[in-house]
Amino acid sequence: MSATTLTLDAAKQASINLVEDPAKGLQALHETVVAYRANRRQGTACTKTRNEVAGSGKKLWNQKGTGRARMGSVRSPIWRGGGIVWGPRPRDYSKKIPQKIKSLALRRALTSRIEDGAVLTTANFSIQDGKTKSFIKTLSGLTDAKKVLVLASAFDENTFLSGRNVASVQLLNAADVNAEHLLNFEKIVVVGDALEILAKRTA
Repeated sequence: MSATTLTLDAAKQASINLVEDPAKGLQALHETVVAYRANRRQGTACTKTRNEVAGSGKKLWNQKGTGRARMGSVRSPIWRGGGIVWGPRPRDYSKKIPQKIKSLALRRALTSRIEDGAVLTTANFSIQDGKTKSFIKTLSGLTDAKKVLVLASAFDENTFLSGRNVASVQLLNAADVNAEHLLNFEKIVVVGDALEILAKRTA
């Protein structure tokens, strides 16, 4: 089993719509990746204000005559165990990106990776015995990169099981790949008719 580096000419012959202007799509790519990362944030960080922390509302000592600074509550933010001022509250970090911007970002990312020689194509990628050792051996025959993204139209169960424990490798359907995936890996291995799926998505 061997892999061939996908060139710009070969990509055009495969009907992949590339971004030929090197300045086009950079802003779209940035906004899209930021949105993907923001959408993964849970936004559950929460602190308690002085109205929510446990503690008595009793005035601690007399306003005057003690020689101490005036103090009205043990729940004051300046006290240890008191409320937090302007702390984080639950919020929604998600961002909406138009489909045209996502599509442009995908084309920009794919074009950049092809220009860098990071996209490889192979006719077949299948692990019959379902063993991780066999998966690593097969993948090392295609590329010596540490972080590898393998794209296919679909994976059989044994292939998927053999590769799921390899932390530096991700198996992904070509229909689900996005711009961030393409940027996060050293090499991208495109299996069989996955190239046609990418061509349809960049049309």
